[in-house]
Amino acid sequence: MVIDLDSTVCEVHGKLKQGAAYGYTHVLGYHPLVAVWSKTGEILHARLRKGSSQRGHKRFVEELVARVRRVGASGPLVLRADAGFWSWALVDTLRRAGVAWSITVTINTQVRACIEAIDESAWVPIAYSEGGEAQLAEASYLTHVRGEERTVRLVVRRTRLTGRAQRALWPDWRHHAFVTDLDLPLVEMDQFHREHATVELAIRDLKEGAGLEHCPSGRFFANAAWLACAVLAHNLTRWTALLGDIHPASELTVLRTIRTRVFALPGRLVNRSGRLVLRLPTRWPWATTFTDALGRIRALPLLA
Repeated sequence: MVIDLDSTVCEVHGKLKQGAAYGYTHVLGYHPLVAVWSKTGEILHARLRKGSSQRGHKRFVEELVARVRRVGASGPLVLRADAGFWSWALVDTLRRAGVAWSITVTINTQVRACIEAIDESAWVPIAYSEGGEAQLAEASYLTHVRGEERTVRLVVRRTRLTGRAQRALWPDWRHHAFVTDLDLPLVEMDQFHREHATVELAIRDLKEGAGLEHCPSGRFFANAAWLACAVLAHNLTRWTALLGDIHPASELTVLRTIRTRVFALPGRLVNRSGRLVLRLPTRWPWATTFTDALGRIRALPLLA
């Protein structure tokens, strides 16, 4: 089970929003933490934080792991995160919980020295977008944390532009590095970590589709409840799409699409001899989608 950890900014307006503040993005708002199941886009755990907060992810991860274990996730867990969550405290928390990890690191002096020590022959070219090139390499990142020597696997991807005009402006390689305890081959490891970007799609759907773009109350805990309601709406949509076979499992479920085709029915219920009948437009293109989904969901066995 692969879980993507990320945060976002919920912008607010006005000075009377309790807990709202300017964070690293220089936007007034709240700064919630979100954990997403990469396979389905379901939100497994969420917590509202003050707008200026960059803390709390260690406790958040402990609660997240306990929650998914409690509901039956007995297999291996892997957590992916970007550089905003990189810390040895988080790595230690994941190790104690038995969770594998793949986390982007900030390019500090030690990491840069490790990258510069990689032999030029160790770089492997990979497919990249037109007008650019990319290469991969890995190294053992050795550091000392609180007097303890630690060595972790460091995977580095470097990219640069190849167009004549653009390359003249930016001639150097740009480096992106992450650490992991997974043992995948180098190219597969990089592809696996890059898939973390799909968490942004789930967060966008949570905002645009489930109502998190707006935090309506002036009280912090009321907005925290609003976040919980938005998460519930987000997940219920995905469960409906899955159980009703509304949307291909290989494609991303978008709440606005499901709402248009299934929830916002352009019809009305009429009473015919004591029997409720749903009347839909004759040429409504998603009538079959709705009736088929309704039949599948009604056929589900009830829990004892």
